[in-house]
Amino acid sequence: MQREHLGSRLGFILLSAGCAIGIGNVWRFPSMVGANGGAIFVLLYFVFLIALGIPVMTMEFAMGRAAQRSPVKMYQELEPKGSKWHLHRFPALAGNYLLLMFYTTVCGWMLQYFVYGAQGRFQATVDTASSTALNNEMLQNPWMMLIFTMLSVLVGVLACLGGVKKGIERITKYMMLALLALIVVLVINSLCLPNAAEGLNFYLVPNVETINSVKGGWFGVIVNAMSQAFFTLSIGMGSMAIFGSYLDKNRSLFGEAVNIAVLDTLVAVCAGLIIFPAIFTYSPELRGMGGPDLIFKALPTIFAGMPFGDLWGCLFFLFLSFAALSTVIAVFENIVACFMDLGFSRTKACLINGAALCVLSLPCIFGFNLLSGFHPFGGESTILDLEDFLVSQVLLPVGSLIYVVFCTTRYGWGFKNFQKEANLGQGLKIPNGFKGYLTFVLPVIILVLFVVGIVQKFM
Repeated sequence: MQREHLGSRLGFILLSAGCAIGIGNVWRFPSMVGANGGAIFVLLYFVFLIALGIPVMTMEFAMGRAAQRSPVKMYQELEPKGSKWHLHRFPALAGNYLLLMFYTTVCGWMLQYFVYGAQGRFQATVDTASSTALNNEMLQNPWMMLIFTMLSVLVGVLACLGGVKKGIERITKYMMLALLALIVVLVINSLCLPNAAEGLNFYLVPNVETINSVKGGWFGVIVNAMSQAFFTLSIGMGSMAIFGSYLDKNRSLFGEAVNIAVLDTLVAVCAGLIIFPAIFTYSPELRGMGGPDLIFKALPTIFAGMPFGDLWGCLFFLFLSFAALSTVIAVFENIVACFMDLGFSRTKACLINGAALCVLSLPCIFGFNLLSGFHPFGGESTILDLEDFLVSQVLLPVGSLIYVVFCTTRYGWGFKNFQKEANLGQGLKIPNGFKGYLTFVLPVIILVLFVVGIVQKFM
């Protein structure tokens, strides 16, 4: 079967960026910046993005383009004869499933909150108690959550049924351009708010006291910056290898990885430019909220106090919906491509996996209502927390470590083969001097991040 290819370089960049850009950019990055020293954290994040995220992304692209296969088949095309690297295909595919098992639910939340804004329901969220009640109303209704989750799955199925060029590339291109346009509108609105300067000061100006208050001090800030840079690009489970296999040889992969990382970071930074000026203008006491609480409890209260708050709330959650849906489409295509390499037609792969994900998403949905008594990590933890932990703290770092070792040592594909593939075409090249860092330093950093993540979770 002839390998499908993307129709344009822009399509490749937007599709790969769409896989990387997600709701984590919006609720994780701003809250981590605020809690980890503002501009100091941002600077460290940029450094580690270059040192960690971009090299691993380049390796995934190179393996996919060289093999012209998905993760379930690409090792067989590249590994030394008799080696067992191809066993990684099973956890790589499992990681894509596991991610969508909870990500489709979270995407459904964004769509449901977009509907809430269209219904004018943010007007009643005048404080965190009322916004919490609205959030609980959503979480405690499993059937409505199921409808919106299935809607997000359906979007992924329909996009992938159309194929690489006419389906995922075309839809993702328009979706990502709309997302970027929404960002511009929302940022301009936030920067024009009365207390925007105070919000920007909190978000971007270094604050040593904040750093000292972080658990672990400077070490904690550095580890958090490394973690954010590493996990923001969705690397480690073959997602980027798929898009590398759809790419021609005209552009160097290191340069393309840099472009995608810049776009991903731009969205994350702009999310903070949207959120913090609004918070400091209307409810500065909520600035300490992070994660889902920031999105579903703090921001609806902010929109309630804004002129035309429901309109801005609608636009904001439409922006979030596009960010989430772009990831759903990209990751679903990863699964479909794996099934096609195993002999399935695109149509059968889409329909089988669409139905499977509707079932596999049920534990996450029911974890907030019918199965709310199950707390995998104790406290108020949910099934979503378990699934997220397995992806973010286990499969992504371990998978990235395997890719790095495979691409840099003679026991795998080898540095020369990786470098040759990555440097084909116009753009930034990987110099010979990178070999020592990529071979000996990068694997140690990834291993440390993995161990620290596990220790922090259970200690």
